[in-house]
Amino acid sequence: MTDSTDDDAPPGPPPELAHLKGMDLVRRTLEEARGAARSQGKDVGRGGTSSTKDVPLRGSRRRWSGPGPDSRDPQTLGRATSDLAKNRGWSPRVAEGSVFGQWATVVGDQIAEHANPAALREGVLTVEAESTAWATQLRMIQAQILAKIAAAVGDGVVTRLKIVGPAGPTWRKGRYNVPGRGPRDTYG
Repeated sequence: MTDSTDDDAPPGPPPELAHLKGMDLVRRTLEEARGAARSQGKDVGRGGTSSTKDVPLRGSRRRWSGPGPDSRDPQTLGRATSDLAKNRGWSPRVAEGSVFGQWATVVGDQIAEHANPAALREGVLTVEAESTAWATQLRMIQAQILAKIAAAVGDGVVTRLKIVGPAGPTWRKGRYNVPGRGPRDTYG
């Protein structure tokens, strides 16, 4: 049987800290350790601060890399191309192109199956519907489509919709045209 003495027990807090318990004791001990380090000339602080040696003298931008994201980190292709478009002034044209590229996700699969964007000139998007019925339905929900486009690619890219149905049959064949009434129902 071993004889247990007070020498084997872990040391308790000093008498001046005996009234503190739990996290209060930890905080007080940590502050005392920081005070001792400062008295030795060490730069210590609370987590997010850096030493004055690492901060550049001129400007507010740091010159050393930290744990967070940095402009020197590898960038995604999407971020790099959007930065390039912004720097070159291509952003409006890219936004116009994204209307065509994201058409199905913007308006939904059901509308995208029956209508396609044809042209975008001066803020007017021409949408070709596969039937006159679909053209009529799209005209009724034109405001919702414009709101969805504005939310997806930005305000001002598309200001108005021009919805057209399928074109009627044409009897013109070739380069030359004879004026007149054209074909009629004379077959019977």
